[in-house]
Amino acid sequence: MTSPERVPSDAVAADTASGPDSDAAHAASAAAPRPAIVLIGPMGAGKTSVGRRVARALGTSFSDTDKIVVRDHGPIRDLFLAHGEAHFRDLERDAVVEALGRGGVVALGGGAVLDPLTRDRLAAHHVVLLTVALNVVASRIHGEDRPLLGGEDPAERWRRIYEERRPIYEATADIAFDTSSGPLSRVVDDIVAWARRAEVEETP
Repeated sequence: MTSPERVPSDAVAADTASGPDSDAAHAASAAAPRPAIVLIGPMGAGKTSVGRRVARALGTSFSDTDKIVVRDHGPIRDLFLAHGEAHFRDLERDAVVEALGRGGVVALGGGAVLDPLTRDRLAAHHVVLLTVALNVVASRIHGEDRPLLGGEDPAERWRRIYEERRPIYEATADIAFDTSSGPLSRVVDDIVAWARRAEVEETP
């Protein structure tokens, strides 16, 4: 996984002359919304728990796309049963647009990055991949009502889904943190520090 190339600020300055056009560009830049901190990753990685804490530490808002879908359309399991996964993904795509528009910290559902339009939108934001080991996630997903993990062996289904999605996760993310061991507070602190560095790098 590689982070996006960043152009040095002095190189940018060399390409922008002073004058009305430059002033207009600076004004447009100032008016543009700040990129969101977006958490992606497999089910059970802790995106919602970590995301809430990161938002609190940064003093910003938190959005969870699964919760937006439930708010507007009802339980996710019922949506899968009544309309199928493709319909749910359409609703999820709309929820992502709403959440990114709010900015702050955003937690995406595990399969949200499967949508190409969503991946294109994420290019303008700071994307964090949360990972977790199979032996750890088994206890986290036990007893939970997740439509894609139905069947006799939820942990094995989780492993297969994660392996299928892993290349997309890694290609989409700017950085990754593992939540398998240690307190979540350590992961939160690391993400907050990274987010603050990214914000400084973006400051003109």
